[in-house]
Amino acid sequence: MFETLGSLTASPWIYAVVAVSVVLDVFLPVLPSGVLVITAAAAAAAAGAAGPVPVAVPAQVPDILALLVIATTSSVLGDMAAFRLARRGGARLDRAIARSRRLTRAHERLGTALARGGGALVVIARFAPAGRSVVSLGAGKTHRKVMEFLPWSVLAGMAWAGYSVALGYFGTQWLGATWLGTAVSVIALFAAGALAALVIRRPAPTAAPAA
Repeated sequence: MFETLGSLTASPWIYAVVAVSVVLDVFLPVLPSGVLVITAAAAAAAAGAAGPVPVAVPAQVPDILALLVIATTSSVLGDMAAFRLARRGGARLDRAIARSRRLTRAHERLGTALARGGGALVVIARFAPAGRSVVSLGAGKTHRKVMEFLPWSVLAGMAWAGYSVALGYFGTQWLGATWLGTAVSVIALFAAGALAALVIRRPAPTAAPAA
Protein backbone atom coordinates (compact mmCIF):
# COMPACT_ATOMS: atom_id res chain seq x y z
CA MET A 1 0.00 0.00 0.00
CA PHE A 2 2.84 2.39 0.87
CA GLU A 3 4.32 1.92 -2.61
CA THR A 4 1.02 2.88 -4.26
CA LEU A 5 0.64 5.94 -2.05
CA GLY A 6 4.27 6.82 -2.66
CA SER A 7 3.72 6.97 -6.41
CA LEU A 8 0.64 9.14 -5.87
CA THR A 9 2.62 11.71 -3.89
CA ALA A 10 4.76 12.40 -6.98
CA SER A 11 1.65 13.61 -8.81
CA PRO A 12 0.16 17.10 -8.55
CA TRP A 13 -3.17 15.35 -7.96
CA ILE A 14 -2.06 14.48 -4.43
CA TYR A 15 -3.56 17.74 -3.11
CA ALA A 16 -6.96 16.97 -4.65
CA VAL A 17 -6.88 13.38 -3.40
CA VAL A 18 -5.99 14.50 0.13
CA ALA A 19 -8.70 17.17 0.11
CA VAL A 20 -11.45 14.81 -1.10
CA SER A 21 -10.39 12.06 1.28
CA VAL A 22 -10.33 14.34 4.32
CA VAL A 23 -13.70 15.89 3.48
CA LEU A 24 -15.41 12.55 2.87
CA ASP A 25 -14.01 10.56 5.78
CA VAL A 26 -16.42 12.32 8.11
CA PHE A 27 -19.08 10.23 6.32
CA LEU A 28 -16.83 7.25 5.46
CA PRO A 29 -14.36 6.88 8.35
CA VAL A 30 -12.70 3.93 6.59
CA LEU A 31 -11.01 6.30 4.13
CA PRO A 32 -7.25 6.47 4.86
CA SER A 33 -7.04 10.27 4.96
CA GLY A 34 -4.54 10.27 7.81
CA VAL A 35 -2.31 7.79 6.00
CA LEU A 36 -2.48 9.94 2.87
CA VAL A 37 -1.43 13.08 4.74
CA ILE A 38 1.43 11.26 6.47
CA THR A 39 2.66 9.72 3.22
CA ALA A 40 2.57 13.07 1.42
CA ALA A 41 4.45 14.74 4.27
CA ALA A 42 7.02 11.93 4.24
CA ALA A 43 7.56 12.49 0.52
CA ALA A 44 8.03 16.21 1.17
CA ALA A 45 10.70 15.40 3.74
CA ALA A 46 12.48 12.84 1.56
CA ALA A 47 14.75 15.42 -0.09
CA GLY A 48 16.19 16.42 3.25
CA ALA A 49 16.11 13.04 4.96
CA ALA A 50 19.29 11.99 6.65
CA GLY A 51 20.52 8.52 7.35
CA PRO A 52 22.79 5.76 6.10
CA VAL A 53 20.26 4.53 3.52
CA PRO A 54 19.96 6.70 0.38
CA VAL A 55 16.46 8.07 -0.12
CA ALA A 56 14.87 7.97 -3.56
CA VAL A 57 13.37 11.41 -4.13
CA PRO A 58 10.66 11.80 -6.79
CA ALA A 59 10.93 14.61 -9.31
CA GLN A 60 8.02 16.42 -7.66
CA VAL A 61 7.25 16.37 -3.95
CA PRO A 62 4.32 17.98 -2.12
CA ASP A 63 4.77 21.40 -0.56
CA ILE A 64 4.56 20.94 3.20
CA LEU A 65 2.78 24.24 3.89
CA ALA A 66 0.21 23.66 1.13
CA LEU A 67 -0.40 20.16 2.49
CA LEU A 68 -0.98 21.54 5.99
CA VAL A 69 -3.42 24.21 4.78
CA ILE A 70 -5.33 21.79 2.54
CA ALA A 71 -5.64 19.13 5.24
CA THR A 72 -6.85 21.66 7.81
CA THR A 73 -9.31 23.37 5.48
CA SER A 74 -10.71 20.07 4.22
CA SER A 75 -11.17 18.83 7.76
CA VAL A 76 -13.24 21.89 8.69
CA LEU A 77 -15.28 21.70 5.47
CA GLY A 78 -16.11 18.05 6.12
CA ASP A 79 -17.07 18.79 9.72
CA MET A 80 -19.39 21.60 8.69
CA ALA A 81 -20.98 19.49 5.94
CA ALA A 82 -21.86 16.79 8.47
CA PHE A 83 -22.96 19.44 10.97
CA ARG A 84 -25.32 21.05 8.45
CA LEU A 85 -26.66 17.69 7.27
CA ALA A 86 -27.50 16.60 10.82
CA ARG A 87 -28.92 20.00 11.70
CA ARG A 88 -31.36 19.83 8.78
CA GLY A 89 -31.94 16.08 9.00
CA GLY A 90 -35.43 14.68 9.15
CA ALA A 91 -37.07 11.68 10.72
CA ARG A 92 -34.89 9.20 8.82
CA LEU A 93 -31.71 10.67 10.27
CA ASP A 94 -33.31 10.79 13.73
CA ARG A 95 -34.09 7.07 13.54
CA ALA A 96 -30.57 6.26 12.33
CA ILE A 97 -29.02 8.19 15.20
CA ALA A 98 -31.42 6.67 17.74
CA ARG A 99 -30.23 3.19 16.71
CA SER A 100 -26.61 4.13 17.47
CA ARG A 101 -25.64 4.06 21.12
CA ARG A 102 -22.44 5.91 20.23
CA LEU A 103 -24.30 8.82 18.64
CA THR A 104 -26.89 8.91 21.41
CA ARG A 105 -24.16 9.05 24.04
CA ALA A 106 -22.37 11.72 22.04
CA HIS A 107 -25.51 13.88 21.96
CA GLU A 108 -25.77 13.79 25.72
CA ARG A 109 -22.11 14.58 26.36
CA LEU A 110 -21.59 17.01 23.52
CA GLY A 111 -24.55 19.25 24.29
CA THR A 112 -23.37 19.76 27.86
CA ALA A 113 -19.70 20.09 26.87
CA LEU A 114 -20.30 22.78 24.23
CA ALA A 115 -22.72 24.68 26.45
CA ARG A 116 -20.05 24.86 29.15
CA GLY A 117 -17.29 25.80 26.73
CA GLY A 118 -15.81 22.31 26.90
CA GLY A 119 -15.37 21.98 23.16
CA ALA A 120 -12.02 20.30 23.73
CA LEU A 121 -14.06 17.13 23.21
CA VAL A 122 -14.30 18.12 19.52
CA VAL A 123 -10.51 18.31 19.29
CA ILE A 124 -9.93 15.00 21.07
CA ALA A 125 -12.57 13.20 19.03
CA ARG A 126 -10.87 14.31 15.80
CA PHE A 127 -8.15 11.75 16.48
CA ALA A 128 -10.45 8.87 17.43
CA PRO A 129 -11.76 6.36 14.85
CA ALA A 130 -15.15 7.70 13.70
CA GLY A 131 -14.95 10.28 16.48
CA ARG A 132 -15.10 13.13 14.02
CA SER A 133 -18.32 11.72 12.53
CA VAL A 134 -19.93 11.25 15.91
CA VAL A 135 -19.10 14.75 17.12
CA SER A 136 -19.97 16.62 13.92
CA LEU A 137 -23.30 14.83 13.49
CA GLY A 138 -23.99 15.10 17.20
CA ALA A 139 -23.39 18.85 17.26
CA GLY A 140 -25.71 19.34 14.31
CA LYS A 141 -28.40 17.04 15.65
CA THR A 142 -28.48 18.84 19.00
CA HIS A 143 -28.83 22.14 17.10
CA ARG A 144 -25.75 23.77 18.56
CA LYS A 145 -24.99 27.23 17.22
CA VAL A 146 -22.45 27.42 14.41
CA MET A 147 -20.16 29.64 16.49
CA GLU A 148 -20.24 27.12 19.31
CA PHE A 149 -18.95 24.40 17.02
CA LEU A 150 -16.93 26.06 14.25
CA PRO A 151 -14.02 27.43 16.33
CA TRP A 152 -13.47 24.02 17.89
CA SER A 153 -13.69 22.36 14.48
CA VAL A 154 -10.98 24.72 13.19
CA LEU A 155 -8.80 23.97 16.21
CA ALA A 156 -9.41 20.23 15.78
CA GLY A 157 -8.52 20.40 12.08
CA MET A 158 -5.32 22.34 12.81
CA ALA A 159 -4.31 19.93 15.57
CA TRP A 160 -4.99 16.80 13.51
CA ALA A 161 -3.39 18.14 10.32
CA GLY A 162 -0.39 19.49 12.22
CA TYR A 163 0.11 16.22 14.06
CA SER A 164 -0.22 14.10 10.90
CA VAL A 165 2.07 16.31 8.81
CA ALA A 166 4.63 16.49 11.61
CA LEU A 167 4.62 12.70 11.99
CA GLY A 168 5.28 12.10 8.31
CA TYR A 169 7.78 14.91 7.88
CA PHE A 170 9.91 14.51 10.98
CA GLY A 171 9.56 10.73 11.00
CA THR A 172 11.25 10.61 7.60
CA GLN A 173 13.80 13.26 8.57
CA TRP A 174 14.85 11.31 11.66
CA LEU A 175 14.60 7.75 10.38
CA GLY A 176 16.07 8.41 6.94
CA ALA A 177 14.01 5.95 4.89
CA THR A 178 10.68 7.23 3.59
CA TRP A 179 8.89 3.88 3.96
CA LEU A 180 10.13 3.44 7.54
CA GLY A 181 9.21 6.96 8.54
CA THR A 182 5.76 6.52 7.05
CA ALA A 183 5.17 3.17 8.77
CA VAL A 184 6.26 4.42 12.20
CA SER A 185 4.21 7.61 11.74
CA VAL A 186 1.06 5.65 10.85
CA ILE A 187 1.51 3.54 13.97
CA ALA A 188 1.85 6.74 16.03
CA LEU A 189 -1.32 8.12 14.42
CA PHE A 190 -3.26 4.96 15.30
CA ALA A 191 -1.89 5.08 18.85
CA ALA A 192 -3.15 8.65 19.22
CA GLY A 193 -6.52 7.52 17.87
CA ALA A 194 -6.75 4.68 20.38
CA LEU A 195 -5.92 7.05 23.24
CA ALA A 196 -8.49 9.59 22.04
CA ALA A 197 -11.13 6.85 21.79
CA LEU A 198 -10.50 5.90 25.43
CA VAL A 199 -10.89 9.52 26.51
CA ILE A 200 -14.17 10.18 24.73
CA ARG A 201 -15.66 6.86 25.83
CA ARG A 202 -14.94 7.60 29.47
CA PRO A 203 -18.19 8.33 31.31
CA ALA A 204 -18.80 12.01 31.95
CA PRO A 205 -18.38 13.00 35.62
CA THR A 206 -21.63 13.35 37.48
CA ALA A 207 -22.32 16.29 39.70
CA ALA A 208 -22.33 15.59 43.43
CA PRO A 209 -25.79 15.75 45.00
CA ALA A 210 -26.53 18.89 46.94
CA ALA A 211 -26.36 18.54 50.69
